[in-house]
Amino acid sequence: MPQPSSKARLVITALFVDHQTPAEVAARYGVHRAWVYKLKARFEAEGETALEPRSRRPRTSPAALSAVVVDLIVRVRMELTDAGLDAGPETIAWHLQHHHGHQVSRSTISRHLTAAGLVTPEPKKRPKSSYVRFQASMPNETWQSDFTHYRLTRPDGRPGVDVEIISWLDDCTRYALHVSAHPRITTPIVVTTFRGALARHGIPASTLTDNGMVYTVRLAGHGRRGGKNSFEAELSRRHIVQKNSRPGHPTTCGKAERFQQTMKKWLRAQPVQPSTIVELQAHLDLFVDEYNHRRPHRSLPHRATPATLYDSMPKALPGPATDPETHERIRHDRVDKAGSVTLRHNSRLHHLGIGRTHAGTYVILLVQDLQIRVVNAATGELLRELILDPNRDYQPTETPKGPARRPPK
Repeated sequence: MPQPSSKARLVITALFVDHQTPAEVAARYGVHRAWVYKLKARFEAEGETALEPRSRRPRTSPAALSAVVVDLIVRVRMELTDAGLDAGPETIAWHLQHHHGHQVSRSTISRHLTAAGLVTPEPKKRPKSSYVRFQASMPNETWQSDFTHYRLTRPDGRPGVDVEIISWLDDCTRYALHVSAHPRITTPIVVTTFRGALARHGIPASTLTDNGMVYTVRLAGHGRRGGKNSFEAELSRRHIVQKNSRPGHPTTCGKAERFQQTMKKWLRAQPVQPSTIVELQAHLDLFVDEYNHRRPHRSLPHRATPATLYDSMPKALPGPATDPETHERIRHDRVDKAGSVTLRHNSRLHHLGIGRTHAGTYVILLVQDLQIRVVNAATGELLRELILDPNRDYQPTETPKGPARRPPK
């Protein structure tokens, strides 16, 4: 129970026992005269209760979320959790904005999830700033691969056999290129799945895996050092650079590890668990479609889906770089209030007109010398394609100015 304010009691005593005037009390105790009058009126109306400390919480909070939005936050959280999908504050914020038309900050969502008892406190992990982050700049620049275990379920509900799932993931866009289940992952299966991904998505410039024997034999016994397995020979034949993580550094292949965690969480949340590899593969196909095309990805710009970026960006090629005289780059920007973005070419800044209707839109500029494509960073929509004129600052949109003219009758 909080103790009454000592100064408030002294003021009341001086007013009603010593019969001093409010002006004298204010001067005596160094307080404002208006506060003395306010305390006097409150004591006359409430008695001793007036001396208790009072909450400073405002009577109204116009900026507070409505009960409807708070309930929506909780409902979206439960729906994502039941579906086996990521249900953190950032993901919920994306769904609220794109599916329900509400712009809510991450901290506000986190606060309401905590108040609803939906957040489980976890020990502090290693800070993200301590990791050295790397990411390919173009699709097909690096493909990551790994495999994991998953236990099937017998028709009677008992645990079934243990199978393995291999995945191929684009490092730049997190696009799931191939995911399949097998009794055991062997080097021939690695080669077969890799070739299947090549047939659908082209040839990557490099691959990144751990040091499993199905991927490399570079750390094998003395008798095999210097040799290659069939997967390494496949990469060498196609002039694809092979990258392997250092032993004891699993975070190097962290994107593939995180993908497997998301995949297995989704699989475990399915009401009907697979009992055969065929059924498991059907589940995996559904997950890959959801992951690539509809699930917002926290690691991508503006929570875009992997398919959005993978389909809209130029692809890297294996072997030596294309023409060394060609200048290729990718730039992220935001359309300003005037409807344009800036691009520097030969030490000169140019303004590219996109249109005022796209003001505030985050975009990706795909630049190859003077050839420029501007795409929406969240949806992949092509907003403009042009050839830069180096002799002028502003590159107009080529749309007629003023109101649209009516067609002749």
